[in-house]
Parts: sequence; structure tokens; C-alpha cells
Amino acid sequence: MLPDPSARLEHAFRAVYAERMLGLPFVNTAIRVEALGFAPWKGYWFGVMVTPWAMNLLLAPRDPAAWRPLPPGEKRRYAFPAGSFDFVSAHTESIGEYLVCSLYSPVLEFTDHEIARQTARLAREALFDVANAEPPEPPMGAPIAEAASAPGRGPLAELETSLGTSISRRDLLHGRFSGDGDAPRR
Repeated sequence: MLPDPSARLEHAFRAVYAERMLGLPFVNTAIRVEALGFAPWKGYWFGVMVTPWAMNLLLAPRDPAAWRPLPPGEKRRYAFPAGSFDFVSAHTESIGEYLVCSLYSPVLEFTDHEIARQTARLAREALFDVANAEPPEPPMGAPIAEAASAPGRGPLAELETSLGTSISRRDLLHGRFSGDGDAPRR
């Protein structure tokens, strides 16, 4: 089994930041490079990579026998309790092969690193909750029932307060801050 890649990922992405990203208009200098919540999942290391330019779900090899190589730029879909998500293959000399699924790119919505960390943690948590799966499409002509929602408490409510807007866990997971079901902000 391969060790937790968090330190190696942080080192590599800090180098990318220093060498190629400084001064670019889509970089949020309030955000730091941080690998969050990496843990074993189905033979992989799974977590969230926060950088000043993007926030991505990231899969890295843990069990070399379980890793299926994929050419850079190609997609593979992975099923989580909250739904299926496409991950894009990437490769660098310092990291090797890994897969990413964009949550936010760029990360200009975040006013500070703690809000980005909280969002990353909640997005990762939401992925493993079946209640966050997109509801199936109703049959044609069927009435759509309005779901009652009570104001949330806890980390999601704190994030809503920080952002100044309402956000559901499903919206969080799909990169939507507005909570109105619009397409993800990328």
C-alpha cells in the first residue's frame, strides 16, 4: 500500500503556485495550498485539494493493484452515495498519476482560507450522504412536490452565514452557491 499522499501533494502544488500561478487574475491569494481529509477509499486515497486557483476532489493511488491507469485528460466516472461524478486524469513528475473532479475553479468566491477549508470538508462529507443525490427526474406530466426545508444548524449554517447566502448540501457538492439549482459555477 502507498502512504498518504497529502504532504507530497501539498509540496507539488505549492511548487506549481510559486512557479506558474503567482500574479494570475484567477488566483485568490487569501487561499493556501492544502490537502484535506485524505483517507483510504476503495483502494485509492481520496480527499480534497484546495489551492489558490481551484478546489478539487482528488483520487490518488493507494493500492497499486487497484489503480487503473488512464491517459491524461481522459475521464472516468466514480459512484458515491450522493451520485456519480466524473474525474479527469492528470499526471505530473512530482505526484505521478491522479484523478480530479472540480468543485470550484476558480476559487474567487472565498474570502478566506477557513471558509474554503470548511467548504472542502463539507463537500467531502456530503459525497458520502445518499440524501445529497440528485432526485430522479419525475415522469412527464407528473406534478413536482415542493420539499419543505428548515433552516440548518451546524457547519453548513456557519458556511451560509460566512457566504451570506443559503446553500444546500447538494448545491455545495455540485459547486453551486446560489442554492437555486443553477449550473455549477466553474
